Amino acid sequence: MQRAKYKTGLVFFPAFDWAISPAHPEREERLLYTQDQVFEEGLLDIEGIEEFKPDLVPIKDVQRVHFCVPDVWSVMTESHFISAGGAKTIGMAVMDGRVQRGFALVRPPGHHAMRVVQGARGFCNINIEAIMVEYLRQAYGVDRVAIVDTDCHHGDGTQDIYWHDPDTLFISMHQDGRTLYPGTGFSNELGGPNALGTTVNIPLPPHTSEEGFLYVTQHVVKPILEEFKPQLVINSAGQDNHFSDPITNMNFSAQGYAQLTSILQPDIAVLEGGYAIEGALPYVNVGIILAMAGLDYSQVREPNYDPVKIRQTRETSRRIEQIGELTLQNWAQREQRSARSRERRGLDRRTRNIFYDTDNLLESQKEIISICPDCAGALQIDSTADRGRHALCVHIPRKACQACREIGYQWFETAQREAYDAVILQDRTADTYHQRQHGA
Repeated sequence: MQRAKYKTGLVFFPAFDWAISPAHPEREERLLYTQDQVFEEGLLDIEGIEEFKPDLVPIKDVQRVHFCVPDVWSVMTESHFISAGGAKTIGMAVMDGRVQRGFALVRPPGHHAMRVVQGARGFCNINIEAIMVEYLRQAYGVDRVAIVDTDCHHGDGTQDIYWHDPDTLFISMHQDGRTLYPGTGFSNELGGPNALGTTVNIPLPPHTSEEGFLYVTQHVVKPILEEFKPQLVINSAGQDNHFSDPITNMNFSAQGYAQLTSILQPDIAVLEGGYAIEGALPYVNVGIILAMAGLDYSQVREPNYDPVKIRQTRETSRRIEQIGELTLQNWAQREQRSARSRERRGLDRRTRNIFYDTDNLLESQKEIISICPDCAGALQIDSTADRGRHALCVHIPRKACQACREIGYQWFETAQREAYDAVILQDRTADTYHQRQHGA
């Protein structure tokens, strides 16, 4: 009987009752074809590959990560609770030692959901990887985590949540934001003043093929991971880099995804995008599962695969090498830049507009962070949406120093209640969440 080299857990949740519309590419068939392929290939008959059933996350797990405005029930459905619960189930199975690695094949996806949630953007309402990571930190004492996002779209939501966290390395390799939603993820996006350098963006040119993805994974991502030394490596395993994906412009393959997984060696993978429902996802997912389990994936081939036809040009290869060199230069300079940034002390501010394309609303944010040499800093976000609510959100980070904790409580307690629909405090040092409504 075939036996997995690495005991690997799987969770499937197709979310039958959730779709943006019946014809929208983000629908339950994304996983149903994969489930059929997994059964046909007999993967669940292999010793060491085990299926787990997803549980629901409680509201507390969501509030550990997000400020949902006006409340959790307004931005989530039961499917979102189960999708996040599927990722959490796999995370717990890994941490409890029931498996060595795990893959949550769940939907709805999550990597475009930011810390403040006023609606849905990029098909995402809540960030299921971040909810899992923060639960594992709270329950198991995990500290340093790396999240490697291999979706074709920049993981702007995950970047936003960990922008100020020096203990979370976020790496995103994606199609260049000048050519694809959400239009972000450039090499100069490096993290906030207290975490400069721990955000790493690798924007790849359209039509990047296996050669380019594997070059970046082997020569850029892997060395950075080895130097950061995370306790957990999470792969946001989007599959829309596939050459047949209908909404992107890349030339990756099922075989390439499996090789990438072998190089990356993630402890946990969580499905994100991927919309070639029949022609790619079943084969890509089988390749990833076999690679995670340490099994032979050389026979995995999707229909119409022709490595010569999808090969990238020399100019594309040259451009990818330049991006890789720039990324490694930024990484090498991170400690100097971070030290200079933290010397400034005081408060740092930024303003930005965030478009929720799925719900067609526009949010304006005014953000303040306390620059601190000792912790990730207290964070205040003043959020207004054109069709939503006005909220003041205060985040005290997990390892906040006493001074930053006091700043956070001062912001919360002195906020003018009548100016906001809600004033919210997320205190990660005490793992508590407090919300005051208008007039309270």
